[in-house]
This record gives sequence, structure tokens and C-alpha cells, in this order.
Amino acid sequence: MTNHPNTFTVFADYGPLRYLFFSLSLLIYMTIISANLVIVLSVCLENSLHQPMYIFICSLCLNSLYGSTGFFPRFLMDLLSDTHFISRPFCFVQMYVIYTYVVHELSLLTVMAYDRFVAICQPLHYHSKITFRTVLLLLFLVVLYPACILGYLFYLASSLPLCQNKLQRLFCTTFSVVQLSCEDTTVISIVSQLVALTSIFIPLFFVLYTYLRILLVCRRSSSEFRGKALQTCLPHIVTFMNFCISVLCELLLSQYKIDEVNTFVSIALSLEFLIIPPISNPLVYALKLPQIRGVISGFIRVGKKVHPI
Repeated sequence: MTNHPNTFTVFADYGPLRYLFFSLSLLIYMTIISANLVIVLSVCLENSLHQPMYIFICSLCLNSLYGSTGFFPRFLMDLLSDTHFISRPFCFVQMYVIYTYVVHELSLLTVMAYDRFVAICQPLHYHSKITFRTVLLLLFLVVLYPACILGYLFYLASSLPLCQNKLQRLFCTTFSVVQLSCEDTTVISIVSQLVALTSIFIPLFFVLYTYLRILLVCRRSSSEFRGKALQTCLPHIVTFMNFCISVLCELLLSQYKIDEVNTFVSIALSLEFLIIPPISNPLVYALKLPQIRGVISGFIRVGKKVHPI
């Protein structure tokens, strides 16, 4: 007989190393907050960075803060707790935050690819095409798009009758919840796979197309032009490929029964897309873009003058 569990039990095989894991997780979370806040404050406070490309980078860092906050506070509490229950409503809230974080990230990286495409391939039309109004519209679509494509999926998952309550994951996912059902889950499985495929491969194909066009333009241009183009495009390429690989690892893990996968491997793959991109994104942009690097260096110099050692 089916029922609707009000609470779930999340995977919690931390053993005697729970305090070590807590310390490492807290350090990672603080690093994510600090690194992304530095980029956000640099873009917000420096007038010279009030340009479309830097506004998109700022949005990317804000999304990293959003996604990591949807996971780490609960995970840190779980590490120190002897019980590992999560209420059904909070489980779906966590799912919503993590899934929208992923789609926001892919959408933002796609928009940034379009921005670079126009800047490099159509430089004379850049300021007429990428206006402040256009930037706001694109950011609005980035926020609205996940709600549209994930709405029906979450409706199906929330109304699904469940027979069990033990989630074999570190956080709530639709795949783990669906596995608890003792009814036919063909529809929601198909919808989940379609959402995953469209969310990843449409941005991937668009980014590949834009960079193919950029490469063709760079091939016919001077070495100086190619150097400037590479300087602005390389951080985006690294960020996009890094995130796609992280998300694909998570999707592959979701297709297997967690108890059939090595515990360390399953934890590493589960957390990769929540840890690596939020840490690497600000580092990549701070190190590769001299404009951001210069602003951060300026803030450090001012701080030393105000508070001399």
C-alpha cells in the first residue's frame, strides 16, 4: 500500500571522520563565499566594470552563492547530527534550489557565449545589440527559464505516491525520490531525461556553434586580435567545460543504484558540481581577466594603506 512520507532519511555514512568532514566542508563553503563575494563586490563597486561581460560574470558568482547555500548549510548540520531526517517540503525546496542553480549556470554560460560572439564577430554592432536593456532581458530569461522547464517535473515528483523514505544521496534529487515510488514512474523518468538532455545539450551545441564562428573570424584576423579574443574567451571556455563535465558526472551517477557504487566515488561525483565550479569560476576570472585582477589588486592596496601592518 502506498503512502506519502512526511520525512526522508538522507545518506549519512560519515563514520568517525564526521568532524574532519565538517571542518573541510566548512572551509570549502567559506572559500566559495569569500571568492565569489570578492568578484561580486569588485564588479558592483568599480564603475569601469559596469559592462555586459562583467555583469554576466557577477551573475555567475551570485548563482554560485545561491547554489552552494542550497546545499552546504543543511549538509553541515547533517554532519554533526545523529539523526539525518529531512522533511518532504524542505527536500523539494533543496531540489528546487540545486536544480535551478544548475540550469541558471548553463543558461548564463550560454548568454556569455552569445556576448563574446557579438563582441568578436560583430564588433561594430556590439553596443547596439548588447545594451543594458538587453542584458536585463537576458538575465530575466535566465531566471525564468528554469521555472518553465522544471515546473512540470517538480509537479510530477511532488504528487508521486511513495512507499519508502530512505534517500541514498547526500541531498535530494528527483531521481532518488522517484526510486522510492512503488508505482509506474515511466512518465516522470522520460520527463526527467528530456529536461536533463535539453538543459545540457542545447547550451552545449549553441556554445560550440558560437566558438566555431569565433575561431573562423580569428583565423582571418591579426595575431594581436587573436590574443585579445583568446584572453576574453579562455575563461569562459574553461568555466563552461568544467561545469558540463561536473553535471554529466552527477547525471551518470543518478542512473546507477548508489549502493552499487564505491562510497568515496559516489560522494565525490555528487559534490563535484556543487564545489568545483563555485571555487574555480572566481579564480579563473580573477586570474585570466586583467581588468578584474587590477580592481582586486587596487582594493588590496587601499586596504593596506587604511590598515597598515
